[in-house]
Amino acid sequence: MRLPVLWHFDFGGKDALRLVHGRERIYLDRFWNDFAGDPRKIDEATRAHYAKLYARPGAMQAAFAQFQSVRKDTEDNAQWVKTRLTMPVLAVGAEKSFGASQAVQMRNAASDVTEVIIPGAGHWLMEEAPAETVKAVQDFLKP
Repeated sequence: MRLPVLWHFDFGGKDALRLVHGRERIYLDRFWNDFAGDPRKIDEATRAHYAKLYARPGAMQAAFAQFQSVRKDTEDNAQWVKTRLTMPVLAVGAEKSFGASQAVQMRNAASDVTEVIIPGAGHWLMEEAPAETVKAVQDFLKP
């Protein structure tokens, strides 16, 4: 986690909670603006909705914990990939975010991977390209 854009993986704890408390929207806007393929796709109503939810007691602490668990997840995943998944797996990436790397990562753990890249989208697939994302999942689930 040494890339400057990934600073949030090491941000957490009591001081971080105090810094963000009452400023959740400012904190979240940074992610929506930096990681969206087109930040305008994250409209004001969506931003206000999520900011209100993250302002609830315990929400930011849970959000920070998710990122702080990544190192442990990496250790766990190193063990779990020793037994490859045999069921079909859908790896959805966004053109302006993880792209094909989603499928590359999944192929380390699964033998039957379907890769879909959502054009023009960034990190927030369901907010930026909901129809395309839902279609990818529906197409994958068709018999």
